[in-house]
Amino acid sequence: MQTENREIMGREMAAVPSTKPHVVLIPFPAQGHINPLLKLAKLLHARGFHITFVNTEYSQKRMLQSHDPSTLRSLDDFRFETLPDDYENRTTGFLCYSIPKLCLAPLRDLLRKLNNSPTECPPVTCIITDGVMSFTLDVANELGIPAMFFWTTSACGFMAYLHNQHLIDRGLTPLKGLSNLSDGYLDTKVDWVPGMSDMRLRDFPSWIRTTDGNDYMLHFNIYEVQRASMAAAVILNTFDELERPVLEALAPIVPPVYTVGPLDLLLHEIPNPRLKSININLWKEDESYLEWLDQREPGSVVYVNFGSLAVMTNDQLIEFAWGLARSNYHFLWIIRPDLVKGDDAVLPQEFLTETKGRALLASWCQQDAVLPHPSIGGFLTHSGWNSTLESISNGVPMLCWPFFAEQPTNCKYACIDWGVAMEIHNVVNRDEVERMVRELMGGEKGKEMRRRALEWKEKAVGAAKAGGSSFMNLERMVKEVLLLPKNDF
Repeated sequence: MQTENREIMGREMAAVPSTKPHVVLIPFPAQGHINPLLKLAKLLHARGFHITFVNTEYSQKRMLQSHDPSTLRSLDDFRFETLPDDYENRTTGFLCYSIPKLCLAPLRDLLRKLNNSPTECPPVTCIITDGVMSFTLDVANELGIPAMFFWTTSACGFMAYLHNQHLIDRGLTPLKGLSNLSDGYLDTKVDWVPGMSDMRLRDFPSWIRTTDGNDYMLHFNIYEVQRASMAAAVILNTFDELERPVLEALAPIVPPVYTVGPLDLLLHEIPNPRLKSININLWKEDESYLEWLDQREPGSVVYVNFGSLAVMTNDQLIEFAWGLARSNYHFLWIIRPDLVKGDDAVLPQEFLTETKGRALLASWCQQDAVLPHPSIGGFLTHSGWNSTLESISNGVPMLCWPFFAEQPTNCKYACIDWGVAMEIHNVVNRDEVERMVRELMGGEKGKEMRRRALEWKEKAVGAAKAGGSSFMNLERMVKEVLLLPKNDF
């Protein structure tokens, strides 16, 4: 498998000076983790780094099935490698459990191979690994290679994870019973987390909503986030102006934190179109959506996308569908093949008939091409961090339906602290969806959210441009961590 992938993704290899810095990037095998690390890889390559991007075999196979392989051929000094991932079970919990066991030894072998291939690549000078893949730190330490953690969360989500153990210590989690999910218990105030105000228990990552004191995902995330203190630095895809109170509170808790977002905006500075064109999608894109958007009026379309992992029941799907239909707005709805849990997404024929001409249903899209489109007026989202930040970066207000992980934290901040969103509650009702879509697109609150979103967009653009806070943080990270000799760590 690895040989086949290298042939497809291959490039003409030439001898590389041994002094060229070489960064290996290792994402967790989910779309929302792969995307930001790949964007960071592009930024580093544009600054003269040799890049090795490490997918699992499953992700690499899905990527090759979703693209014309000729468009994915690597640039000079930008290569792809794989680690084994043979499991059919793709649930988040199982991947978190299995990947460290399956990939630790192969990662060690891969890094040794890279370090001993002077005619193909320079020795590895640093590893940038997903924050929930901390087993890679053990290999890096063994081989004497500095390692940085890229946490793909918001700063507020990262801080919330850091305090999950405190919630256990204070007896706030695990829950006393399932009734706590609906009896008001989740509204318990939590006013002691540094840099975070007006927090309720429901605003913490969803893993705390368990009645099991030994819940695997709760303890997995506690373990992973606590290991952040062992890395050379932590990277976050955010910008200082957006999350300043939390970032200031993080400073004494973890190693140097480099805020280098929004990554989409920093990528605008890259002049190389071939580098920009490298993408890793795990689903094949529907190619009609941009042409369809071009035919719509400015600000007239609701973009609906629940990300790469969220799932719902078919009843919830139908409630969303009729709410969107009865709002009378145009909408672009991304419906993954696996969006409905354990079943195919089945929409009533009456819905398809009623929305003909003002709705486009697609299986996947390039979101960074959709959100900047002038026809987009609002975004119905699962509150994943990539989607939240990309929406803010483009001045698009949101309706939030958080699904799991730190999405409730992002939703709270988007709705309350940043003023750019409204929340749809877990019990999806078509009347509420219709009402909130109308408010988002044409109501007074929607107008205020759009005004706030445009203000944040201006700050995001300022952070990403030359001389801005994120631009300078990326430059500092390169000089202070990535270009230091190994023996300085």
